[in-house]
Amino acid sequence: MIARVLPLSLLCCALLLAACGSPAPRAPTGPGTITQAPRAVSGQAVEVVLYAMSLIDTGYRFGGKNPEAGLDCSGMVSYIFDRAAGLRVQGSAADIARRGRPVEREALRPGDLVFFNTMNRPFSHVGIYIGDDRFVHAPSTNGKVRIEQMDNRYFAQRYEAARTFFD
Repeated sequence: MIARVLPLSLLCCALLLAACGSPAPRAPTGPGTITQAPRAVSGQAVEVVLYAMSLIDTGYRFGGKNPEAGLDCSGMVSYIFDRAAGLRVQGSAADIARRGRPVEREALRPGDLVFFNTMNRPFSHVGIYIGDDRFVHAPSTNGKVRIEQMDNRYFAQRYEAARTFFD
């Protein structure tokens, strides 16, 4: 019995892996429409996402730049990009936005940064996009690093732009 289950489980794993490698369906195109292949996710970006996920529930602290003391949004991004990707991304959320390359919302990839106007100031909040219309961020005083949906009413109304630091 075990001999029959093992090959079946291997077959299921192989089919699952094959499905993961198949290209995503493309949107229908009409005359004059130019389609662009999706950008690949870099290894550095994957490391950024994994590191961000490891900091879930870390406490918030205004001006915080490390998990032991607490993190604010830009401190979290700076810390993660330095540790996970070896990239120096420093300053306020607005400073970070000025240095990144613009990305259309429809082209977001895991590891890209998403910016919001949460204080009646452009680019006053930043988070790390993790895929599936979700991002990790350090929200506010007395908060903790957590995952939010991009279509969360609060953030959807305040979304401004996205930037990338990866190819």
